[in-house]
Amino acid sequence: AKTTGLFRDVCQAVAVSYPDVEVRGEHIDALAARLVSHPRDFDVIVAENMFGDILSDLAGQLSGSLGMAPSINASHTHAMAQAAHGSAPDIAGRDIANPVAMILSTAMLLRWLAGREGGTPALGIAADRIEDAVRRTLDAGVGTADIGGSAST
Repeated sequence: AKTTGLFRDVCQAVAVSYPDVEVRGEHIDALAARLVSHPRDFDVIVAENMFGDILSDLAGQLSGSLGMAPSINASHTHAMAQAAHGSAPDIAGRDIANPVAMILSTAMLLRWLAGREGGTPALGIAADRIEDAVRRTLDAGVGTADIGGSAST
């Protein structure tokens, strides 16, 4: 009631200001199962840190690998981009890390910067170019072992 309940209550209070946005409360276990069985049913999931971390790893793996999951933590004034999987120390120095998540996280940060008041539209264009380059590279069959390829980092 002091943590999860508070988070839920604040989300519901904020949701009142956004009547066009569908807001549902769900139990984490049922949500995780539905995320696997019907991932297209979701656009944005708002969750406290522990559940959000678990769900982002699950969603990343649904795309083929945790190495494919970009991430941005953003408020109105600050943002931090990182691959959803974190630093992956177990594979450090082995030249096998999938760089896609970090590259796409950078694109997300550029898009956030472009969208800020007074933001530079060129940053959004740069984000588009990065995403297009990643898409073309993957479509060409270039990938690291975690997604069935033979490329190194």
